[in-house]
Amino acid sequence: LYMAGLNAVQVYVPWNYHEPQPGVYDFTGDRDVEAFLDLAAELGLLVILRPGPYICAEWDMGGLPAWLLWKADIILRSSDPAYLAAVDAWLHVLLPKIKPRLYQHGGNIISVQVENEYGSYYACDPSYLQHLLGTFRALLGPEVLLFTTDGAQVEELRCGTLQGLYATVDFGPDSNVTEAFGAQRHIEPRGPLVNSEYYTGWLDYWGGPHASTSATLVARGLADMLQLGANVNMYMFHGGTNFAYWSGADFKGQYKPVTTSYDYDAPLSEAGDPTEKLFAIRTVISKFQPLPVGPMPPPAPKYLPSLSLQYADLLDVLDILSPSGPIQSQFPLIFEAVKQAHGFMLYRTQLPRDILAPAMLSAPPHSICDRGYVMLQKGTLERDGQTELHVKGKAGDTLDVLLENMGRISFGANFNDFKVRREGLRAAPCKWCGHVWPNTLSCPQAGPAFYTGTFETPGIAWDTFVKFPGWSKGQLWINGFNLGRYWPHEGPQQTLFVPGSILRVGCPNNITVLELEGAPLNPFLLFLDQPLFNRTLSHNMAETQWLPGEEGARYR
Repeated sequence: LYMAGLNAVQVYVPWNYHEPQPGVYDFTGDRDVEAFLDLAAELGLLVILRPGPYICAEWDMGGLPAWLLWKADIILRSSDPAYLAAVDAWLHVLLPKIKPRLYQHGGNIISVQVENEYGSYYACDPSYLQHLLGTFRALLGPEVLLFTTDGAQVEELRCGTLQGLYATVDFGPDSNVTEAFGAQRHIEPRGPLVNSEYYTGWLDYWGGPHASTSATLVARGLADMLQLGANVNMYMFHGGTNFAYWSGADFKGQYKPVTTSYDYDAPLSEAGDPTEKLFAIRTVISKFQPLPVGPMPPPAPKYLPSLSLQYADLLDVLDILSPSGPIQSQFPLIFEAVKQAHGFMLYRTQLPRDILAPAMLSAPPHSICDRGYVMLQKGTLERDGQTELHVKGKAGDTLDVLLENMGRISFGANFNDFKVRREGLRAAPCKWCGHVWPNTLSCPQAGPAFYTGTFETPGIAWDTFVKFPGWSKGQLWINGFNLGRYWPHEGPQQTLFVPGSILRVGCPNNITVLELEGAPLNPFLLFLDQPLFNRTLSHNMAETQWLPGEEGARYR
């Protein structure tokens, strides 16, 4: 980012990433906000901080903690006293860490956003914004520049802005620059023109096409804004990855879960490598200010390991996954009722009588949130999709339904996105990853199962990408780190990014795959040196060995 000629980095702080349980805070490892800010300062970069409390970002629940939903009638992003109490407690932990790094105190933070795109939220509660403004001022002082960001429409700015908060707008390269900044001028007659989110690409949803925006279009829009003397933040400059269960969802007539990859077709790829778009942006910037001297960092080298896998049926290892045993309840409990934020829940009951002819198993609308795997006759129930299955069996037969939370809605009015369980696979830490599983069957069957193995990393740990030829849908862990969800049948994402930082050098790396629907008869994983985002035409293993764009790939 620095070598591309930019002078500031804008960064979100996801509340739910740092306060996973009420009053339990985590600022260690890759959650170390202060270390990130210090690194930016070492590079000579200024910082625009976006601490929320709501951030959107296609992140689970827009950064709000799922434990807020333990109070079922809470009104999020409003003056609801229960919500404000939680927000204030969080800000009193976070903002004191930020204050010494403000520009006026010799630090590199030049501005701080309050909330995010509030004008797009149904509540339109100015008292809420006023409360946040008072809290930010009390904890950060009177000098810091506080701002809001909203879409470049007067109606959105009306509900999203407040006197005392500098109003900025966001829009992409296909927008009319004059009209967009005209909307900002409607609220802010004086002061800098600011596009707080200039969209260099876009996000992907499972089952949709891979989003892309041409480098030429992005460069032209950037040049137009800089010609006006405007300030521009690129969303995203580097998209990255929604590891583990952190990807959120949108609701656009139906539930639309976001992919694990947040590559975003951004100037820096998911693996942090420069792209054609990056160099196009750099060329534009060079026309307005001098570039730093020196070469652009090259793409990182990639590593292609080999491994073999063993198999264990999920139902055979429940005692390992949930050592405390099942929760007994007359009726199914939602995730929030048992204080589980992410992951999976298994619901189990027995058939009360013989059902010799297929009978309908149906779920009321929106009760499956978001995908249920029925293990009596092997079928799937899903939100906004199939909600009925035929089942049969004898009295006493076990009916298991594994429910998957595919991400809470992160944008729009449907924030109280409750998830419906029984025995859980906990989100983190993954204490069972690397466990020696019993090899319960000689060959895989349909339905949820684990596949485990190891591989070596000689000398140095480099990034790589994993492809799943013939696999259906599931989750991948390496060395206990949850790399996220794969779903090649749905697409468009076909690979998962593996950062070299999670790999071990000189000792075995443990890999665990949770396949939910059915692995190929000869299960193996393919490691590539680059990602694949567009949907493949065939899931037949023999036909998908070499696809366009897989040069340098190795089969293992």
